[in-house]
Amino acid sequence: MARFRVYLNQVGKYKLGLKNYEIFIYKGANMSMSDVIADMLTRIRNAHLVNKKSVDIPASNLKVNIAKVMQQEGYIESFSVDGELPEKKIKIILKYYDGKSVIESLKRISKPSLRVYVKSDEIPKVMNGLGIVIISTPKGVMTGKEAKAENLGGEVLCSVC
Repeated sequence: MARFRVYLNQVGKYKLGLKNYEIFIYKGANMSMSDVIADMLTRIRNAHLVNKKSVDIPASNLKVNIAKVMQQEGYIESFSVDGELPEKKIKIILKYYDGKSVIESLKRISKPSLRVYVKSDEIPKVMNGLGIVIISTPKGVMTGKEAKAENLGGEVLCSVC
């Protein structure tokens, strides 16, 4: 009897010619994600495009800190961490003004394939200071302005405007 890995709608037993085939569901380990920050930003961007009020994202400490910075800067209404490990989720309440999203652009800068590190005097400005960059420093995740004020450099995670 031969076995195949297939999708749910193809499960069952089949007879093809002279041979019997058994179709089963493969319950292996879930695929790991290579860039969880890009996934978070994409989920927020997609939720804004369809005017959702909130979005659920798998939680991690880094994502919580990014959401905290976005809330402090006024790009999201609020966020909460719900659930128990391993299915902990961050629920982000999105912010709109006159029916339009407050966030115009949300871009990942430092990627797993190309990390971007800057010194405090090299921190980029977004839209001539109208947007923010979120930086991971030795003292935690903060905006580019805060990092520059504390004379800290670090990894440029993303830009929001």
